[in-house]
Amino acid sequence: MPSSSSPPSGPRQGWDRRRTIGAVAAGVAVAALVALLAIGLLNKGVETSIARALDAGERPPAPDLELPVLVAGDGVGPAGGTFSLEALRGRTVIVNVWASWCIPCKTEAPILDAIARRYRERGAPVLVLGIDVKDLSENALAFWERYDLSYPSLRDRDGDVDGALQTTGVPETFVIDPQGRIAYRKIGEIRSEEQITPVVDDLAPA
Repeated sequence: MPSSSSPPSGPRQGWDRRRTIGAVAAGVAVAALVALLAIGLLNKGVETSIARALDAGERPPAPDLELPVLVAGDGVGPAGGTFSLEALRGRTVIVNVWASWCIPCKTEAPILDAIARRYRERGAPVLVLGIDVKDLSENALAFWERYDLSYPSLRDRDGDVDGALQTTGVPETFVIDPQGRIAYRKIGEIRSEEQITPVVDDLAPA
């Protein structure tokens, strides 16, 4: 007769082991998610030199980013080549930092496209330019096709734009004036055209 102190064996022991491993894995996943959220919240509270300049009513120079072209258009291209923001001097540029895995980006993409079409139809020297960050190119292109977007986009696979534009995450949008200076910054999702167009109209009146 087995002792009452003998450890459990057989299927029950295996089930207990799997349950313990599952609980540990779930705990690790939750801890990682909490850490990522905490980092994002902390980053949003960090004041950058761009933020300080804009708060002071100044226009800091935009970085001269040179990145691969994901989607060509409006003078940006060809796809697969490289393109520099400096080549857009003389135009007002709305730079939208996005990713296919970003949920708010899905909501604001049609709004940005409506803005791009508005100025294109007017013949105004205004360009909407996406910069896809930390993404797979096939996912980014699928996103572009799904929302039938008409404006061009560059691709920043490694997230170099994070340091150059001092972004806090995605989405984030910048308005760059014709002299290559940052005139406006929008952290988070664009919910209406009116959040961007008054700034652009001041820089590129019809």
